[in-house]
Amino acid sequence: MEITFENLPKALSLLSNEVSEIKRLLLSKSNESVPETDQLLTVQDAAKFLTLSVPTVYSLISKNALPCMKRSKRVYFSKIELINYLKQGKKKTVSELAVETDNFLSKKKEVRNA
Repeated sequence: MEITFENLPKALSLLSNEVSEIKRLLLSKSNESVPETDQLLTVQDAAKFLTLSVPTVYSLISKNALPCMKRSKRVYFSKIELINYLKQGKKKTVSELAVETDNFLSKKKEVRNA
């Protein structure tokens, strides 16, 4: 469609309709990707998820190393909390350690100079 002064209102209307359609599609697409809800796992499920044996999971529970919930004689785990537990065990790279060391030493110098 060639845009001239005479058909400018029609082109603007068409463009507005296209933008509205794109907006509607984007909103419907964003509503489809609802974040995953938290799942409760049993000891066996948690052991499978963490690739540990069931006795090891019970050992970590007794040491209060694993985040868990107890109800009567049952133990449950939040999948999100287990993922966070795994992320806490992440080892830092050499460059991350170097930056952390530099920050620590510069703060220590500031305290000495003050």
